[in-house]
Parts: sequence; C-alpha cells; structure tokens
Amino acid sequence: MNFIIGYFRQRRKGIFVFCLFCLVFLCAFLLYHLPAGAVLYPAFVCTMLGLLFLIWDMRRARQRHQRLEELSRLPSALQNDFPDPVSAEERDYQQIIKRLCGEQKELETQMNLRYSDMIDYYTVWVHQIKTPIASMRLNLQNQDSEFARRILEDLMRIEQYVDMVLGYLRLDSDFTDYVIQEYDLDEIVKPAVKKFAGQFIRKKLQLDYRPLHTKAVTDEKWLQFVLEQVISNALKYTESGRITIEMEYEPDTEENSTVLCIRDTGIGIAPEDIPRIFEKGYTGYNGRSDKKASGIGLYLCRRICSNLGHTITANSSLENGTVIRIRFGKHLTKL
Repeated sequence: MNFIIGYFRQRRKGIFVFCLFCLVFLCAFLLYHLPAGAVLYPAFVCTMLGLLFLIWDMRRARQRHQRLEELSRLPSALQNDFPDPVSAEERDYQQIIKRLCGEQKELETQMNLRYSDMIDYYTVWVHQIKTPIASMRLNLQNQDSEFARRILEDLMRIEQYVDMVLGYLRLDSDFTDYVIQEYDLDEIVKPAVKKFAGQFIRKKLQLDYRPLHTKAVTDEKWLQFVLEQVISNALKYTESGRITIEMEYEPDTEENSTVLCIRDTGIGIAPEDIPRIFEKGYTGYNGRSDKKASGIGLYLCRRICSNLGHTITANSSLENGTVIRIRFGKHLTKL
C-alpha cells in the first residue's frame, strides 16, 4: 500500500497536467459552442490508455523497488547489480553511488593494511618487551627479600598490562586465535590464581578455593585473561579478609544455569557506578581515588566474554565487597 501511494505521489504532476489539458480543451469547445462529446470521448479513450500505461509502469517500478530493497540488505561491497536506469538523473545517481563504493573499498583496504601493520608491530613489541621482563624475573628470583618480592609483583603487573594492550588490539581483528572447545575450569583457574600467589601472601589475604569439578565450552587463554583481570581487581581493592572462587548453580533458570563466582571482601563499588563499570574508560569512584585505573580491564572482560558466548555481571555494595559472576550457558559438565 505504501508503494502504491508513493508511486501516485511521484506521478501526480503528469496526472494533473493530463487533467488540466482535458479541462482546457473542454472549456475551449464550450466557449465556441462546439459539442462537448468531441472532447469527452477522446479524453475517456486517453484515460483508459493512460491507465493501462500506469499499470504497466507500476509493475515495472515495483520490480525495480523490490530489487533495490534486496540490494539494501546486502553489504555495501556487494551492492553493484543495480537495475538499468530509466532516466539521465537516475544514471547520474548510480554513477555517484558506484564511485563512492569504490572509494570506500579503497579506504577499507588501506585501513586494513594499517591495522594489520599495527597488530604486527605490537605483537613483535610484546614479545620483545617480555624478554627483559623474563630476564629481570630470573635475576630477582635468586634474591629472597621484601624489595625483590615487590619488584616481582611490579614486573607481573607490567606483563599484565602488556597482555592487555595486545588483547585490546586483537578484539576487533578479523584474525582471531580462539580455540573453542570443552575445558576443565580448574585447569584454567589454578594458573590464574597461582600467578597472584605472592600478592595473596604479602597482603595476608585468605584464598577460599576448592576444586570446581566443572567443564565448560570456552577458550582457555582468553578466559584465563578475564580471570586474571578480575582477580587483579579483587586484590587491588581488598585490604583484608578473603577472596572466594566457587561455582553457583541456578537450577530454576532455563539458560546460564551454572556460574563461576569471584567474591572479595574489599571496599566495594558505589551503587551509581555498578551499571557503568564495564564501559570503556569508565573508572568510577574507586578508580578516580586510585588515580591509576584506566577503565579498560573490565571493558575487555565484557567484550571477551561476549565473543566467547558468556556473560559477566557484577554485584557490590560499599564496604561489603564485590561479586563478579561469569555465566557460561548450558554447555557445562559436572565432573
């Protein structure tokens, strides 16, 4: 119906001119006292022929409209099979569109090359920077002092930031290294926890972790990256108490029936900050107080979980700690 209304709106000038000409001829015949039938009969015949032409033209216009709708649903790179133009103006528009599409393809090619070069550069940089970090760690491991332990923690934090840079760059890359399969969650959680053992000891925090005995369909490396970010935040904002890692089961829900929880007894998150903590660059009250938060860690966690088909949420209250929940969906197996 909308197409028919639009079609007659587009042709209204021609219909109006035809009716105006018929009226002019009728008035002229009446002024000269000529029979009005000499005008009405040809006008009726022309009207019938005009209706047949309108039906044919409307059918052709509808076919063109349907073809253009099909093209509009395709990616811009495939929008090249336009209907034949019926006017010089339409031909000009098609030429402009084709030229713009060509320029867009060229620009995308240049941007992809630049992005690929940047990824290659930072990949090489990450491997190069890890070499002196590993060397410094080996030298410091032979020294058993409080200063050496603090330097080791700083080195681990530097390495974590380096991995964060690389993870951030790879998020939107067309070339991902995801290996999605069924993993034992304990084999992913244990290395992430062990990495922060020194900070647990230095801050005298209790770790409440028992084997999860659960398998999940995920990617080992990227899920471990998420867990390291969450545990790092928990350690940063927890001065005393404990950090708990456990599974929660929600049998009443149809989806996401099993959840991995990381709880802490830290300073918590302000209620007004909770809806935004996974936004890019948002640091919240705690981050502004810390002066070192970038607002990237939890943003990366949310993006990675989304890519893996998981969901990550947070619940918290001031002075009572924070709970981060990672839901894996139905693809879980209890061991």
